[in-house]
Amino acid sequence: MRSFLTLAAALSLAVPASAAAPSYDSAAPIAYMVDLSSGAELYARDADRRIPPASMAKMMTVLVAFDMIDSGKVSKDKKIRVREDTWREWNNRGSSMFLGVNEQVSVGQLLHGVVTLSGNDASVVLAQGLAGSEQAFVGMMNEKARAIGMKNSHFGNANGWPDEGVTYVTARDLATLAKATFEEHPALYNEFYGQHEFTWQGIKQPNRNPLIGKVQGSDGLKTGHTEEAGYGFTGSAEQNGRRLVEVIAGLDSYNGRIKEAVSFMEWGFGAWTTKPLFEKGAQVATAAVQQGGSRSVPLVAPRNLAVTLPATQGGDYKLSVQYEGPLKAPIAQGAKVAELIVTTADGSMQRMPLVAGEEVGEAGVFARIWNGFLSLFA
Repeated sequence: MRSFLTLAAALSLAVPASAAAPSYDSAAPIAYMVDLSSGAELYARDADRRIPPASMAKMMTVLVAFDMIDSGKVSKDKKIRVREDTWREWNNRGSSMFLGVNEQVSVGQLLHGVVTLSGNDASVVLAQGLAGSEQAFVGMMNEKARAIGMKNSHFGNANGWPDEGVTYVTARDLATLAKATFEEHPALYNEFYGQHEFTWQGIKQPNRNPLIGKVQGSDGLKTGHTEEAGYGFTGSAEQNGRRLVEVIAGLDSYNGRIKEAVSFMEWGFGAWTTKPLFEKGAQVATAAVQQGGSRSVPLVAPRNLAVTLPATQGGDYKLSVQYEGPLKAPIAQGAKVAELIVTTADGSMQRMPLVAGEEVGEAGVFARIWNGFLSLFA
C-alpha cells in the first residue's frame, strides 16, 4: 500500500498559480535537460525516441569500468595488451587514441583515451582487457543499463560504432546514464572527465566537449557523431552546487552542436533557479514500521534537497512524502525507503530520495505481540 504524508512545510510564493515554465526552442530535433539537484525535468523534446548514440555509448563503457575499479575487481594500473586483430580493425578508424600493435596500456590510460579522446580503439581494447572479449563486456553494459533504469536502450558494441540498429538509446536514458556516473563514482568522475586534452605517444588531442571553456563548471560527458546519428552530445555542468545534464542529438553540423550545447546549458542555469528545502541529514518526516523493534523510523535527506523554480517568476509548490507502507523491518540506516515529492504550480512533480535515519531491527516475539496490541488502538 502506498502511503502519503503531506508536510506542513508547503510553501507559497507571491506569483499566480498558473505561472508558466520558462520557454525554450532547441535547435536540436532531440533535446532533454534535467536538474539533478531536484530531479526536475526542465525540457524534453522527443526524449524517448530511440536513436543511435554514436560515441555517447562510450559513457556506458566507462561506467562499467568504473564499477570494476571501485569494487576492487581491477586496478587502474593493470596493463592490457593491444591485440593485433583489434589494432588492424580500429587503427585510425574514426576517433582514435592511436594505440600501437602489442602495446601494453594501463586501464587508467585507456580510460583517458575513451573519455577525452573518444578513441574507438581504446574502447574496444579496454572492453577486451576487462572482460576477455568485447561481446562479454557488452553483456555487462546491458546488465548495467537495466540496473540503473535505462528502460529503452540496448548496446551491441563498446564504442557506439554503427551496427544496423542493434545499439540504440534515448535522450532520457543517456541522462540516466550520466546521473549514475556522477552519483556512483564521484572520485573517478572527477579524475577522468573534464580534462582539456590528453597526449599519447606524442600525439596531443583536445577534448571535443563543446562546453569546456565556454560554460562555467562544465566537466563532461561525451560527444557523438556518425552519418546516421548526426551530431549529438550529453553534457553536464555544476554551478553553486547545482548540476544540470543536457542531451542533444540529431544536429547537422559540428558548429551547430557547439552553439546549441552552450545555448541550452546557459538557458538551464539562467531561466531556472533552485530554492533549498532540507539540508543533508535533516529529518523530513517519520514513517510507520511493521514488525520492527521500533514502530517508526525517521526519514532524512541523504543530500541537500532543493526545488527548481522559474528564475523570474518563482511559483507555488507543495511537499508530500510517499513510501510503500507500513515499512517492514529490518531496515538498514541510510537505505532509501521513501520519496519527497514537490508538486509545483504547473502540476509537475520533482521527486527526491529519502533514507532511513536509523537502523530498525526485527522485533522479538513479545515485541510483536505488544505492537499488535497497540495497533488495535492506532
